[in-house]
Amino acid sequence: MYKYEFLTALKEQLVGLPKEDIEERISFYEEMINDRIDEGKSEEEAVAEIGTVDEVVKEIAGDTKLVTLVKHKMTPKRSLRGWEIAIIIGSFPFWLPVVLVSFVLALVGFILLWTLVIVTYTVETALWAGSAMSGISFVMTLTNGEPNFAMLGMCVMALGGAILMIFGCYGSTKLTIGLTKRMMIGIKAAFIRKGGRK
Repeated sequence: MYKYEFLTALKEQLVGLPKEDIEERISFYEEMINDRIDEGKSEEEAVAEIGTVDEVVKEIAGDTKLVTLVKHKMTPKRSLRGWEIAIIIGSFPFWLPVVLVSFVLALVGFILLWTLVIVTYTVETALWAGSAMSGISFVMTLTNGEPNFAMLGMCVMALGGAILMIFGCYGSTKLTIGLTKRMMIGIKAAFIRKGGRK
């Protein structure tokens, strides 16, 4: 792909960003391509090193705040007419529940995504507490003169489980953070691509 094609395709994909941001991004990538060409690379090689348009849009989405995208999308491109305001007010009982349900579903999805992390940390806490309580119970049986080695066994098993569960907590947290980032980048990329289209 040549520089002009790449920059044109990129500009078309960034319609959801404010105009100044689009111009800034296009200038940045144009300069990046020009620098590579100055280093002796062909136009196609310079563009290929930057990546595909989709990859660049995702990178831009990762750097852009969701608030900026929503604010740009919600800013009217023109002032509303009286009849448009009347329709918005009149249809309030229909669109408000849809907006609220969409928000609640998104929130529930987010909570479900993080449920794995919550569960692993809850199990981790329970194992540490179980180990501690079994250890205390074993010590108490020692003071009575009748040691209960089953309690000692439970203490050691719970302690071993808690130590192993640390890896589960780390893995679930890392996985969930990665999924959350990808979802946010996907949402922002959708805003950027479709945000400005009518």
